Amino acid sequence: MDLYEYQARDLFEAHGVPVLAGIVAQTPEEAKAAAEKIGGTVVVKAQVKVGGRGKAGGVKLAKSADEAYEHAQAILGMDIKGHTVHRVMIAQGADIAEEYYFSILLDRAQRNYLAMCSKEGGVEIEQLAEERPEALARVAVDPNTGVDAEKAREIAEKAGFTEDLDQLVEVFQTLWTVFQKEDATLVEVNPLVKTGEGKIIALDGKVTVDENAAYRQPGHADLVDEQTEDPLEAKAKENDLNYVKLDGQVGVIGNGAGLVMSTLDVVAYAGEAHNGVKPANFLDIGGGASAEVMANGLDVILGDDQVKSVFVNVFGGITSCDAVANGIVKALEILGDTASKPLVVRLDGNNVEEGRRILDEANHPLVTIADTMDEGADKAAELANK
Repeated sequence: MDLYEYQARDLFEAHGVPVLAGIVAQTPEEAKAAAEKIGGTVVVKAQVKVGGRGKAGGVKLAKSADEAYEHAQAILGMDIKGHTVHRVMIAQGADIAEEYYFSILLDRAQRNYLAMCSKEGGVEIEQLAEERPEALARVAVDPNTGVDAEKAREIAEKAGFTEDLDQLVEVFQTLWTVFQKEDATLVEVNPLVKTGEGKIIALDGKVTVDENAAYRQPGHADLVDEQTEDPLEAKAKENDLNYVKLDGQVGVIGNGAGLVMSTLDVVAYAGEAHNGVKPANFLDIGGGASAEVMANGLDVILGDDQVKSVFVNVFGGITSCDAVANGIVKALEILGDTASKPLVVRLDGNNVEEGRRILDEANHPLVTIADTMDEGADKAAELANK
């Protein structure tokens, strides 16, 4: 889960990372009150989970509370790359002398952690990495030892720092604490600034926390923005379903992430022959295909107005095909009239003949049985196009 900047700032402060004052506001009046409380020059910053806010007009300097009100009024409700601004952060103005970059992330390719640091911050780090890779230090971090004082100094020196090393070492270690204690997969500060007084401060933070660690991070539930969360994804999450909404017309249900990913590709390919229909979602029901799990999955998919047909593609393994077939039949009974869109079902693997027999015997008017994945994908695309 990606956090908003104000949420990242609050986490930083809670763990001792040096930050400036910041107050979140949802109305121009709240923005004005926040500016009055902070005092002096403030920055009104749109809170959206996407880059490019400044270029879009979502970051404005305000020299008075009235000016903060005016900027908040203009920014709230703004669309930035498809994200509507519902909040702004009123941040204390900074006397910036230099801008740096620092991040810690999960390096999945190397099965390790990676720290990245540069003396050139406040810029698009992807562009810097491509055009001038020598300006971006990359240092592997052993999960068993983390960023201790020795590793923090190594990072700073590889980035070319020769001054303020003690401060940088302390800040890097504290940011590692955020990364570790919050079960994050990314902690990024861009820019990390040096003020005119020589203090190192995290001016803008980006944090991504691992939702798989939610069981030991109960406080992370409070970070979910229900106002912008997709209602179907929220519903799936409540039912422990691995669901991601896509922009298509064929709902997809499968067991196993690899199978579902393959099904998305096959549906997309089949859709080219049927007016370009596409898969509408990723939904992995995992190893269990009970009536309740299947009903929950179908309920989520059928709640998507874009969905015109559903392709259930299951390979029986630990869960046999007859159990899946019974799950589908009972799920349709549970859903009743809410199940009104055609289902194409392809079963293969353990006890497949019995599974197909159960579906044949049920003879549900919405269900079409397919022998192969390609056949099922083509039929689902055809039905979605009608």
